[in-house]
Amino acid sequence: MALTTPTKPSNDAKVATPTRPVKRRQFEATYLGFLVPALICFTITITLPAAMGIYFSFTDSVGFGDYNLVGLANYAALFTDPAIIGSYSFTIGFALVTVILTNALAFFLAVGLTAQIRARVALRTIFVMPMVISGIVIAYVFNFLFSNTLPAVGEYLGIGFLKESLLSNPDLAWLSIVIVTAWQAVPSAMLIYIAGLMAIPYDLYEASSLDGASSFGQLKNVTLPLMTGYIGINIIIGFKNFLGAYDIIVGLTNGGPGVQTRSIAMTIFTGFERGDYAYQMANATVFFIISLIIALFQLRLTNKGQAK
Repeated sequence: MALTTPTKPSNDAKVATPTRPVKRRQFEATYLGFLVPALICFTITITLPAAMGIYFSFTDSVGFGDYNLVGLANYAALFTDPAIIGSYSFTIGFALVTVILTNALAFFLAVGLTAQIRARVALRTIFVMPMVISGIVIAYVFNFLFSNTLPAVGEYLGIGFLKESLLSNPDLAWLSIVIVTAWQAVPSAMLIYIAGLMAIPYDLYEASSLDGASSFGQLKNVTLPLMTGYIGINIIIGFKNFLGAYDIIVGLTNGGPGVQTRSIAMTIFTGFERGDYAYQMANATVFFIISLIIALFQLRLTNKGQAK
């Protein structure tokens, strides 16, 4: 019987082209189908108005009608305006105090709510509730407490500085804003700390316990070093959010007494209402740059933490 050698398959007999490129094209089409509309909406609603606002910051526009280019005149005036400097001083000081108070309370609450205690899940739910309530609603509730309930308690107990509303006291009005803002901000920071604490291996605590470490020693030498990344992220996020404080301040003091508690955001919006459109656009641009720097620092810190 004659032997036959296998013949090389012809071009017509080649295996069908793999479907991977087709799937890739389908994936790209789906990806672009979601991405392009989102980019268009973002550009129309965010990027374009922001670019127009930056342009108008170099003009003398009042928000409508004719205007002239004035160069950097608005920016130069910002650094010599007592009202602008006062709003930045108050906002930065308020943000620093609030972020320290918020993170201190949130951290110790997180430590307590991750301990082996009864009803810790129910307690977590209770402590998270302020986070889901509108800031303006919280502000009006505390406005009533500071203006009516607390003075009545001060009168009954004979405590002098509590007999009048904290909101009308030029020296203490800022403190009421710090208390209410921290009360609402603690839950979100607490949740981040709880996630970080639950990620710490329990073996570390067992090993330190065998070495004779006390509860305080474990907190100092085990918990805190492993939580530095979470603490840093919470501080940056909180500071950035507190710089934009608006609704709680409006509901509590509306920037008063006088302009003692007027934040940067309130100064910008108030200026728009008074016809200082271009001037406050320059203020908003400076504020945007500051917020962007903080956001980039937060992103770098987050990426650094993920890399570890």
